[in-house]
Order: sequence, then structure tokens, then C-alpha cells
Amino acid sequence: MRLVSWNVNGLRACMGKGFLDFFHTIDADAVCLQETKMQPDQLTLELDGYRQFWNSAEKKGYSGTAIFTRMEPLDVTYGLGIPQHDTEGRVITCEYEDFYLVTVYTPNAQQGLARIGYRMEWEDAFRAYLQALDGKKPVIVCGDMNVAHNEIDLKHPAANRGNAGFSDEERGKFGELLAAGFTDTFRMLYPDRKDAYSWWSYRFHARETNAGWRIDYFLVSDRLKERVKEAKILSDVYGSDHCPVLLEIE
Repeated sequence: MRLVSWNVNGLRACMGKGFLDFFHTIDADAVCLQETKMQPDQLTLELDGYRQFWNSAEKKGYSGTAIFTRMEPLDVTYGLGIPQHDTEGRVITCEYEDFYLVTVYTPNAQQGLARIGYRMEWEDAFRAYLQALDGKKPVIVCGDMNVAHNEIDLKHPAANRGNAGFSDEERGKFGELLAAGFTDTFRMLYPDRKDAYSWWSYRFHARETNAGWRIDYFLVSDRLKERVKEAKILSDVYGSDHCPVLLEIE
């Protein structure tokens, strides 16, 4: 099974930068998107053989997630089931016979950690949500989790210590999530790989110099980790300030 996750930073914009070519070439069983920044009626998307599931923010042009899957789910749910966390279109869950597939766009703590309080509330709620699913069947969760976990996961850790995405608080919550029974598939396979990033600022020619961050993940329930065959960062794919990440799993 081949799964792809991509923060497209506006799907309509990404459509003009090769999204469909990538989509058809990658031939994934499911493609999970974050930061779609649109309502479903704003784009007619013909994807033969794929079901489309959208969770859009109430605020137009903001946040939002989508899953395009050729695997028919048993059930699809949107959000965490907690009203204060469910206005920004950040989570979609597809239930299958043997596992759950969850895509997430984690809230950004924002400049100066202005939203760190809300981010901490979100982290606890999202972890509890995943643990509840994991109590029923294994979970595959992917998306832009807006945190570089360790120093190896960004180009300039010393300069970014305490900034949004690399604060002690956010890194600690990511560690709590892993400790709750989840595995970071890329780092499991490539524990020492440096310069492997999935997001680059549009400023300072960051992508050209590979001054990036690894903030896009595929996590799996620990009991699925032996079935992981490959986890890749597709850094040669353009169209967004993020690149896609891929998981191949039995």
C-alpha cells in the first residue's frame, strides 16, 4: 500500500504548479492533503477511481484537509469531535477494516509563540483522539505536524531554538505522542540521515540552499512498524513550500 501526504499550501495554486501530474505519476492508494485553503465547490477535480473527502475551515481560504483514496472506507469522520478544535478543518479519519488513516494539519504556534497555549490544548486532545483509535485498531497518521522533533530535523537548530515549530513545548508534546505508542517511520528507517527536510521558507532562497525543516510525517502505531517498507521525503517535487512525503506499508 502506497500513501502520500502533502501540505499543498493552497490546492488551487498547486494545481497550476503540476499537482495533477504528480498525483497521476505517484499512483498512490491514498493522497492526504493539508492546507487546501478552499471549499470543495471552488474546484472541480476529476480523479478517476478515487473517492474525495474534504474538511474545510469555516474561515475561507484558510487551513483545510482532504483525502483522495481508491480504498473504500468503512466510515469517514471529520475533526476530533470537540467543537473548539473543529472549526479549522484540520483532521479527517478514514476507517478501514484493519486500520485507521488519519490526516492532520496541526495548528501553528505562530510568531512569538502567540498561539502556544492553544497549540498545547490541541496536542493533548489530538493525542487522546489517536490513543482512542489505537485502542480499537492500528493507526496510520500523516500530515504537517508543525514541529521539528530533534536538532537533526532542521538546518539551523541553534538559531531556531524557542521559535514556533522548534520550541521545547512543541517538541515535548511530539515526544509524548511517540511515547503513547507511535513510531516516526522516516526516522525509524533513517535514524542518522541529515539534510532531509520537507518544508523550506520562501525567503532567503531556503530551498535552493536546503535550509529546511522536517515537519511533515507519517507515524504508525508501534505494532505496525514491522510492516513499514519505505518512508520517503520527495524533495524533488515542487508546487508548494512543502514537498510530499510517502509511506509504503504492507
